[in-house]
Amino acid sequence: MKEQPGTPAQYYLAGGGIASLAAAVFLIRDAGIAGEQITIFEKESRFGGSLDGAGDEDAGYLVRGGRMFEKNFVCTFNLLQSIPSGLPGPASAKEDIFAFNQDVPGSSRCRLIRNGAKADASLGLRLRDVRDLLRLTQAKEKTLDGKAIEDCFDQAFFESNFWVMWSTMFAFQTWHSAIELARYLKRFIHLFPGFARMEGVLRTRFNQYDSLIAPILAWLSDQGVKLEPGTAVVDASFTGTGSALSLSELVLDRDGTKTTLPVSGADQVFLTLGSMTANTSEGSNQAPPPGPETDSAWTLWKNIAAKAPVFGRPDVFCGDTERSRWESFTVTLKTPAFVEHMEQFSGNRTGTGGLVTIADSRWMLSFVIFHQPHFRDQADGTSVFWGYGLRGDRDGDFVKKPMADCSGGEILEELAGHLRLGTQVDDMFRNAVVRPCMMPLITSQFMPRRAGDRPGVVPDGARNFACLGQYCEQPHDVVFTVEYSVRSAMEAVHELAGGRPPPPVRRTDRNPLVIANAIRTILAG
Repeated sequence: MKEQPGTPAQYYLAGGGIASLAAAVFLIRDAGIAGEQITIFEKESRFGGSLDGAGDEDAGYLVRGGRMFEKNFVCTFNLLQSIPSGLPGPASAKEDIFAFNQDVPGSSRCRLIRNGAKADASLGLRLRDVRDLLRLTQAKEKTLDGKAIEDCFDQAFFESNFWVMWSTMFAFQTWHSAIELARYLKRFIHLFPGFARMEGVLRTRFNQYDSLIAPILAWLSDQGVKLEPGTAVVDASFTGTGSALSLSELVLDRDGTKTTLPVSGADQVFLTLGSMTANTSEGSNQAPPPGPETDSAWTLWKNIAAKAPVFGRPDVFCGDTERSRWESFTVTLKTPAFVEHMEQFSGNRTGTGGLVTIADSRWMLSFVIFHQPHFRDQADGTSVFWGYGLRGDRDGDFVKKPMADCSGGEILEELAGHLRLGTQVDDMFRNAVVRPCMMPLITSQFMPRRAGDRPGVVPDGARNFACLGQYCEQPHDVVFTVEYSVRSAMEAVHELAGGRPPPPVRRTDRNPLVIANAIRTILAG
């Protein structure tokens, strides 16, 4: 659309997560839009969406989850190469990630624990499992419509080390989407040779808020972008038909007061749909997380999906929280004893080992001790580690109740039991602050889906709007990654505003050498 003389187009972005923030950067950098023409609405008081990081020494630090990166996240690094790191040394946020991983290379020496000791991490796959994996990667997606992973393998596969490591690394459940598992296998096939050691995985220097969101927000503010916290976009109106659909109005909710915002002329709108961290609730050392809080993160998608089938079916993803939830916990330590113990136990210097999974835990507990400090302003003498229970719905082995019913102190008790800490536990966890966090929709994007359940980035017939985030359809790429959100932003800006197109997904699954190395790895066990 052409701007009318004297009325510069406005660019409205619903949601303040990485998808919207990336779209704003691409609008300015690639499409030549002035920052003053861009407004980002965010229902929370803080921007960043699921890429969070907050707290202090007394309240305890909190990260609801962590994101892994790898060298083929081409859209993410395209974005970050333009963002100053804000640190001495590396000029850009991209350069900082690569410099950090060169200085602190990751290679796990303790991926699995069983019976309180380091366990063999060989893949343990049978020829039948190899056949089934290959068959899944070769299947056309339309033949996998609505199928779960458990429909594609027998029970013995799910007892293998491969599945334990794969499922906990990426948070897959047996009832999740077979389509998404197939995409993951193809997207990360080049990582198979170092898979059991988590080699090839890149990490940020600090938590993702400090390393990614804060620098991007600083850059956007310098460009004059208008940031409106405490403002949720909860509905939209459209004119036209399915073949030529224009967004004409947004409905905003500011602390329960609703107003309308007309969209006209050459204005463009970018809608982030859904949220994996919606309805989060938080516990403490003494109490488990309460029942899920309700928020409006899914209201927009539900409302517009009811108006036109082109917006897909949000209930497919948010309609069964028993199958999309798990609980994480962030621990702030006030003594070095536990960190020192784990260095000796694992053989890894702190921050170089990555995720450790207790394979015989009924909760399927996993945890990671970050490179310290994990927060830019982290207090001296503190350390932060994070963990989660993929199967916290079951009674624990030492605390005989589901993880969801446990206080932070009881979660540490369960962890200590599996690590056989015994009488050392008081010294290791003295004055520790535990912040448990229940996320009912954390793997909602993994729920089994069919063609049409997710809208396109620019839905068919859309004239002035696009969809962003984890719940829009992008061929070949995988959800639950920063890359997926950033790719959606780059594609949306390219289609609507004329920015550069996103680089294609790196199809390493088409490289004969990569395929040969992967097959050799899984056959070797």
